[in-house]
Amino acid sequence: MTETPDTTYQVLARKYRPETFADLVGQDAMVRTLRNAFEADRIAQAFIMTGIRGTGKTTTARIIAKGMNCIGPDGQGGPTTDPCGQCEHCTAIMEGRHVDVLEMDAASRTGVNDIREIIDSVHYRAASARYKIYIIDEVHMLSTSAFNALLKTLEEPPAHVKFIFATTEIRKVPVTVLSRCQRFDLRRIEPEVMIALLRKIADAEKAEIAEDALALITRAAEGSARDATSLLDQAISHGAGETTATQVRAMLGLADRGRVMDLFDLIMKGDAAGALTELSAQYAEGADPMAVLRDLAEITHWVSVVKITPEATEDPTINPDERTRGAAMAEALPMRVLTRMWQMLLKALEEVASAPNSMMSAEMAVIRLTHVADLPSPEELVRKLRDAPPTGPAQGGPNGGGHARSSAPVATASASPTPAPRTNAPVSQSQPQPSGATTALAAQSETALAHYPTFEHVVELIRAHRDVKLLVEVETCLRLAAYQPGRIEFMPTEAAPNDFAQRLGARLQSWTGNRWAVSIVNEGGAETIAERRDAAQNALEAEAREHPMVQAVFAAFPEARIEAIRTPEDLAAEAEVEALPEVDEEWDPFEED
Repeated sequence: MTETPDTTYQVLARKYRPETFADLVGQDAMVRTLRNAFEADRIAQAFIMTGIRGTGKTTTARIIAKGMNCIGPDGQGGPTTDPCGQCEHCTAIMEGRHVDVLEMDAASRTGVNDIREIIDSVHYRAASARYKIYIIDEVHMLSTSAFNALLKTLEEPPAHVKFIFATTEIRKVPVTVLSRCQRFDLRRIEPEVMIALLRKIADAEKAEIAEDALALITRAAEGSARDATSLLDQAISHGAGETTATQVRAMLGLADRGRVMDLFDLIMKGDAAGALTELSAQYAEGADPMAVLRDLAEITHWVSVVKITPEATEDPTINPDERTRGAAMAEALPMRVLTRMWQMLLKALEEVASAPNSMMSAEMAVIRLTHVADLPSPEELVRKLRDAPPTGPAQGGPNGGGHARSSAPVATASASPTPAPRTNAPVSQSQPQPSGATTALAAQSETALAHYPTFEHVVELIRAHRDVKLLVEVETCLRLAAYQPGRIEFMPTEAAPNDFAQRLGARLQSWTGNRWAVSIVNEGGAETIAERRDAAQNALEAEAREHPMVQAVFAAFPEARIEAIRTPEDLAAEAEVEALPEVDEEWDPFEED
C-alpha cells in the first residue's frame, strides 16, 4: 500500500512566517538592539513586544526563544541572533511543541490562578533547553490581581527563566510591569517595504499579480504584514493565474479610486445630479456605499495633507494619474472646504452605518455635500454682507435701481473731549468739484440718501451690518439734536468715545457710498435711544421703590436690588394663561353614546 503524501495547504501567512531576525521586515531598530544585546551577553530577563496586529510580535518572541536555546547543528552553539533552525530546540520551538517554551494566551487565561501555575513552575530548571521561556500573548488582558501576583517573580526570576510578553494595548499594561521589562515597539511596515515583501512572496508562489494590485493590498493592510499576506493569498486565488487591480478592488469591495475621484470632483463642483448618477453607477457595479464614502473621506484627507506637504504625493501605493489629480485638487480647493467636507463625511459614515438602507443614506449624504460645496467661506460671507445694499424702501436711481456710489470724500466730524460750538456746517469740508460733476453727484447722493428718511433708518442700517460696538454707542452715547438724510447733529454723553463722530461718519459713508456730515453740538440734544427705551421701566422701578414694603427691604438689606417687576395686569395675564379651560356644563361624562 503506497503512502499518500501530505497535501495539506498552508496559508501564506504561516508558510512565510519569519524564522530568523534576518527575515523580519521593517523592524531594523529592534533587530539591531537585540543583536548587540546577544553579542554582549546582556540578554534581559523579560521582554515586552508592542505594536499593531500582524507586525510580528509573537513571531519575534519565538525567534528570541530560538536564539536563546539554539545549540547549532553541531550541538555546541550558544545564544545567538541567527538560530540555525536545524537543531532539536529550534525545530521544536517553531512547531510549538518545546517542553521548556510555554506559550499562554492571556485573552483566555486572565486569572490569578493561571499566573500562579507559572509562578510555581519557575523554580524547576528547564528539562532540556538552556532557558525556560514563558511567552504570554495579549498580556494586557490579565487581571489586576494576576499582574500583582507576577510582579515579584518578574523582578527577580531565577537565572534559567525568561519572560516574553506581547500586546497590542501597551497602555493597559501596568507601569510596574513595564518597568521590569525591556520594551520593543514594532512599527507599521512602510508601503515600499510591504510591496517588496508581497512581490517576493508572489514570485516564490509563481503567481502573476500586477503592481497596482499589490499597492491596493498594501493600502488595505495598513502596515500589517499578516493582513497583507492573507490578502495576497486571497487575491492569488481570486485571480486564478493573473491578478489585476480591478480583481483586487472587487475582492476588497472597493470602488475604483479613479471613479471615486471623479465623484469627488462632481461634489466639489456642486453637480448634485452628476454626483448621484456616478454613485448609482458605482453601486450597480457592486461598490459598497459605505466603502465609497470611506474612499471619499480618504481622498479628502490625502488632498488636505498634500496641500500642506506636497511631498505626500510620492506615496508608492498611489498611481501617477492619481498623484497628478490629487496635486491639482490640493492647489484648487481651499482648506476650509476640505475640512468641512471631512466633518460632513464623518457624520455621513455614522448615518450610513445605522441606516436601514445604506444606499439611500449615501445618496442623501452626497446631496448635502454638493449643496454645501460652493458655500462661501466666513470671510467671503462677511465681505458680501458688508458690500450688500442696506434694507429699506424700494431702491431706485437714474440707472435703474441700486445705490449710486459717489466718488466724493468722506465728510465726518472729529469729536473732542469738550463739545464744539453748534454749527450748521460739517466739521470737515469736502474737496471742491467741477460744477458739472458736483451737480450730478449731488443728484445721485440725494436719490441714495432718500432711503434713510429718519434716524431710525440709520440705526437699522447699523444693525443690518452687525456692528455691535457702534450700535451700542449710538443707542447709549448719542443725544440727537437734528437729522436729515446725510446730516446728523448730536450731543455726546459723558461716556461717548472721543472718535465716536468720526467713526460714525466713516461707517455710514462706507455702507452707503455717500458722504455724511456728522456734527457735534452743545445744546438741543434729546434723550438717547437707551434712555427712551428704559424710561417706562425706570418709572415703574421708581414707583416700586416708593412702596413701604420695598423701602423696608432696602433698609434691612442695603445691597439688595430689584430683579423684576410684575404689575397686577401682568399677574392677571399669567393667571389667564395657566387657568384650566372651563368645563361644558351640558356635557355628561357618564352619558352613553
